[in-house]
Amino acid sequence: MALPTPQLIDKNYCHQFNVAVQDMALPKKFTFPFFYQPHQLAIIASELLQEWLETQGQQLQNFAIDGKMFGVLVVQDKHKKLSYLAAYSGKTLAINTSGHQFCDCANANDLLDEFVTSEQLLINYINDHIARLLENPQIKQLVDEIEQLKCSGEQAIVKQQQAMVITRKQRKISREQACQTLTNDQRQQLERKLSAQSIAEKNTLRDLKIASINALAVKTATLNTFNDEIETLKKERKERSNDLQQHIFSQYKLLNSDGNVKDLNEIFSQTAHQIPPSGAGDCAAPKLLQQAYNLGLSPIALAEFWWGAAPASQVRQHKQYYPACIGKCQPILTHMLQGLNVDDNPLLDNKASHKNLDIVYQEASFLVINKPAGLLSVPGKTISDSVKTRIQAQFPDARGGIIVHRLDMATSGLMLIALTSRANKNLQHQFIKRMVEKRYVAIVDGIVEQENGVIELPLVGDFDDRPRQMVCEKTGKVAYTSWQIIKREQGKTWLALSPKTGRTHQLRVHCAHHLGLNCAMVGDDLYGKSAERLMLHAKTISFNHPMTKAPLVFDSIAPF
Repeated sequence: MALPTPQLIDKNYCHQFNVAVQDMALPKKFTFPFFYQPHQLAIIASELLQEWLETQGQQLQNFAIDGKMFGVLVVQDKHKKLSYLAAYSGKTLAINTSGHQFCDCANANDLLDEFVTSEQLLINYINDHIARLLENPQIKQLVDEIEQLKCSGEQAIVKQQQAMVITRKQRKISREQACQTLTNDQRQQLERKLSAQSIAEKNTLRDLKIASINALAVKTATLNTFNDEIETLKKERKERSNDLQQHIFSQYKLLNSDGNVKDLNEIFSQTAHQIPPSGAGDCAAPKLLQQAYNLGLSPIALAEFWWGAAPASQVRQHKQYYPACIGKCQPILTHMLQGLNVDDNPLLDNKASHKNLDIVYQEASFLVINKPAGLLSVPGKTISDSVKTRIQAQFPDARGGIIVHRLDMATSGLMLIALTSRANKNLQHQFIKRMVEKRYVAIVDGIVEQENGVIELPLVGDFDDRPRQMVCEKTGKVAYTSWQIIKREQGKTWLALSPKTGRTHQLRVHCAHHLGLNCAMVGDDLYGKSAERLMLHAKTISFNHPMTKAPLVFDSIAPF
């Protein structure tokens, strides 16, 4: 497709297609932004934007180092003419040039009004003041002196206590000897002397403690004058930052198809956290819809794709399409899509309602089952059908937790099911102690060059985009996967995967992340491309019998 020379219309935001699209069939409904396959019109618009980025996008930033999410929105004007809008996620990159104008939710001038400018200057001043206070040499000197006083005071107290132990023993010996050699009057006189000595030692210990406390109190009081000033400034900074953030969020006045307007504070007031997260309103999808409504255009189809190098934490592939994020965009788009005829949420469809749950092995205390792809392990928010509910219906006398471990809804394969509390406790213990060994088979999209290896990427939930996981060295939990090649064929690789830990989406992220195998699993709609199913199957599981402790191994055939 040749690089277009965009003819900008409608305030320089709408880009014309350079191919014949006016006669193409329009989608019956607008894109459900959280789970979708891009419509052909959105794909064409994305490719046009990508061609522009390939040749001229370097004017925005160095995408080979720092990638970014872009989005396109196919729109239709009152004359039924199609064009597309473009946007990127995040703050403004640079002055837009070379024929591409990018949409934004809020006017930059609104976000830089007099209040914002003055508050930012004041917050910067407070930051500088805090930094100067923290660098004050008196603070370090006081901290050092307090530590020295604590140390010397503790040493003096310990020395006195040790001396008191010795003299206490000496007094005991003196009393014992007095009973044999002294008269009653002499013993009474000695007892008064020994008691006075004991009292004097206790008083000395008391005085040492009081002196240590008083010396520390003087230094601590002086230090607290500095710390109190710093804490007061930090509190003021936090309050001003919160007020400033609320003011900025109020400038994001977001429309929907019905013409209703809500700012970000109103939109997020109905959510669990009630406060908009940082970056809310700056993703591509809200920017595109806002501009379409402002220009009186009808939204037809949406697509968002990643361009450039992957971030360190998230799974992102160059040119790959991705859904809108949940944490930031779901509340916003729920409002902005009102009035549009939107595709049904496919995540509400129980894809496993017609699939059987096969029992591979059965005993009185436990089962080994073969879960079909698409069936939840436990009931979800909108779908109750699951392994747990089916087992409860089939084995109404089962006791305990039943579900010993889980498989992702999209994953098929072997699962252990406990039918008694004792079996559940034992099997859970084996999982905790990593005595259970599991082996998966998977097909990844791409050729893995090495024959085997180990992936150790710590994982944590993506707060802004649940249920996705991301890699984080600071807060992530240890995740360990060993792998080896089974075969390579037609641009794809068959793998055997053996996780030593059981983190959420561990195998999927370890395969897809650029620091892992950099090849997403076929059919992975979270970290790769959707297909008929996720090509991941829990093939083998080995563990000890929960009652007899005998080693057991079960194997199943992958359905792909």
